Amino acid sequence: MMKQLVSPVLLLILFLHCTRTSGQSSAPAPAPAGPTNVTAILEKAGQYTTFIRLLKSTQMDDRINIQLNNSNQGLTIFAPTDNAFSNLKAGTLNSFTDQQKAQLVQFHVVSSFLSTSQFQTVSNPVSTQAGGSNSGDFSLNITTSGNQVNMTSGLTNTSVANTVYTDGQLAVYQIDQVLLPMGVVRPSAPPPETPKPKKAASPSDAPSDSTPASVDSSDATRLCFPRNPPITLSFAVAVAAALSLWL
Repeated sequence: MMKQLVSPVLLLILFLHCTRTSGQSSAPAPAPAGPTNVTAILEKAGQYTTFIRLLKSTQMDDRINIQLNNSNQGLTIFAPTDNAFSNLKAGTLNSFTDQQKAQLVQFHVVSSFLSTSQFQTVSNPVSTQAGGSNSGDFSLNITTSGNQVNMTSGLTNTSVANTVYTDGQLAVYQIDQVLLPMGVVRPSAPPPETPKPKKAASPSDAPSDSTPASVDSSDATRLCFPRNPPITLSFAVAVAAALSLWL
């Protein structure tokens, strides 16, 4: 009788123990502490393949990670999606030099941590790691309308679409257009006006050698012979005859 009572109790205790153990093992383990890695954050979020490639090719990923892990400096990154790069004119990225690619990436990085609420009080133009905000070459202006955060580079207008990551030191925001700075992509100047060719003179317009020169009327009068030469000659002969008779 005693054995029959003990067996169900032992089975119940074993069942409860196993259930509690299995429940504890299914809980997620805390993430290991480690240095912040911006490319790892973007890779985990997905849809940032082109931007990650630019970060690595320009070595901006190492620079950003060093700034985050070796100082208390905060950073804000505006990360264009792959679709944003697809919206660029074909061949745009390939036309950039290595320096221009680095400046393009730097233009998407602000050297301070900006929360969504801080966008409302930010001073324009916002200084990016590309520099030159006062000259207009790398000028970024941010405005807000309600909960919407808008930004413009003078060539590109876009807005913050989503918060990818934030930890109080690093903020990464999704944008759906690539911010093209004036210092990298300058509007092409209009081509100079081509002078119109002069109209060639037609043969009829050229002066003709056969055209008689005009003669002054007074000179013509002086060069003319007397109008009645026979009468004048007869009068002279008569006078001479009269003189000869008188003599």
